[in-house]
Amino acid sequence: MSEQPERRGGAVWALVITSVAGFMAALDNLVVTTALPSIRKDLGGALDDLEWTVSAYTLTFAVLLMFGAALGDRFGRRRLFLVGLTVFTGASAAAAMAPGIDSLIAARAVQGVGAAIMMPLTLTLLTAAVPVAKRGMAYGIWGAVNGLAVASGPLIGGSLTEHVSWHWIFWLNVPLGLALLPLARLRLAESHGSGAPLDVPGTLLASGGLFGIVYGLVRGPADGWSSALVLTGLLAGGVLLTGFVLYSTRAKNPMLPMRLFRSRAFAGINAASLLMFLGMFGSIFLLSQYMQGVLGYSPTEAGLRMLPWTGMPMLVAPIAGILSDRIGGRPVVAAGLFLQSLGLGWMAVVATAHASYGAQLPALVISGIGMALYFAPAANLVMSSVLPQEQGIASGANNALREVGGALGVAIMASIFAAQGGYESGQAFVDGLRPALVTGSAVVALAGVAALVIPTKRRAQQLATAAAEPDPVEPASVLETAGH
Repeated sequence: MSEQPERRGGAVWALVITSVAGFMAALDNLVVTTALPSIRKDLGGALDDLEWTVSAYTLTFAVLLMFGAALGDRFGRRRLFLVGLTVFTGASAAAAMAPGIDSLIAARAVQGVGAAIMMPLTLTLLTAAVPVAKRGMAYGIWGAVNGLAVASGPLIGGSLTEHVSWHWIFWLNVPLGLALLPLARLRLAESHGSGAPLDVPGTLLASGGLFGIVYGLVRGPADGWSSALVLTGLLAGGVLLTGFVLYSTRAKNPMLPMRLFRSRAFAGINAASLLMFLGMFGSIFLLSQYMQGVLGYSPTEAGLRMLPWTGMPMLVAPIAGILSDRIGGRPVVAAGLFLQSLGLGWMAVVATAHASYGAQLPALVISGIGMALYFAPAANLVMSSVLPQEQGIASGANNALREVGGALGVAIMASIFAAQGGYESGQAFVDGLRPALVTGSAVVALAGVAALVIPTKRRAQQLATAAAEPDPVEPASVLETAGH
């Protein structure tokens, strides 16, 4: 039985603090992308090193998210939120002062650890502070602020890199973190979950498996797909992830209960999230370099030209929220994913070594509308797909799968790029970019298909009513009915 939150701060303070913290964590997924050419010039490094400056963050973020949520449920969500925020802020300063590519990658990995503790607790702290009747609006604002991070990431990274230094994309987090720490301590209410023991074996299996697979994908193009380390990483990662699934079906208190995936709503939105981030992050990783290295835009110009894609959520998200309230989240999310897929496919067609911005603009706008339609209702779909006492682990699981998708997207699409093209010339870059974007488009289209598995609004309301009614059946059985 979860404890009631300690009465301390109001819903407005909770919304402000959790939204800004979420902004910081989401921003650092993309803020590096437009700075990659400058980092490469300043610190050196090959393609796989650049991948690791992105993937070191997303990977540690991804593999520890569910563990971070579990720590918060057991030891106090506000307490662990403060710990995560402290680690994230300190690691940001270390990244800003990194003297070489290896130390930058290490600092990015520690940043990911802090974000993994902090990020899933933003949604559970917000849920605990906001009345049920106003949660839809609160989730919408929280999602819009995270959308702002996605929108401004390439632009902020490009502007700071061009006009100041790439180091300042990390220094930016330090004053924000230092301001949030006392506010969170004074204004957030403490809350706990069920107090179940921590799932250390599950964490080790999931973390080891994901690391092995992403390591193999990142090192494959550089070391060769038949090299011992690459094959060991891929095979061991697959075995460990299989072991994690088998273990989680039998464990008494698993980090991620496999029974949750019996719910079509939970399984559908999580599959869609993983595939969406795989296609989107891999595409942005390459497109930001294409705009600078091939088309000759400065970092700021590249960030501005990507705004029709990354900035569209700020304009369309309110409309998407209204639509999802009226017709349900499933059709809105599915439509957004199919539009995102169309935009990436369009970009693959028009990408050349001398493409005009006018040729790219329709694809960027379509992708941006699609991203906005996905982001707005996704958080509500996740939190409404499980019972209240399981919302912490649901938030952690969804965030983890999104970040895993991002890490895999960068690794897979960079591998496709390296196999078909390279940095030798503009045409060589385009030769690698096009098949990578086609892959991203196909993956996001699969995400749209996964979203169609989510129950309709009426069916979801029936399941929620059934879950709320007194019944001798265990909660797991209620969730099972969502799959039928």
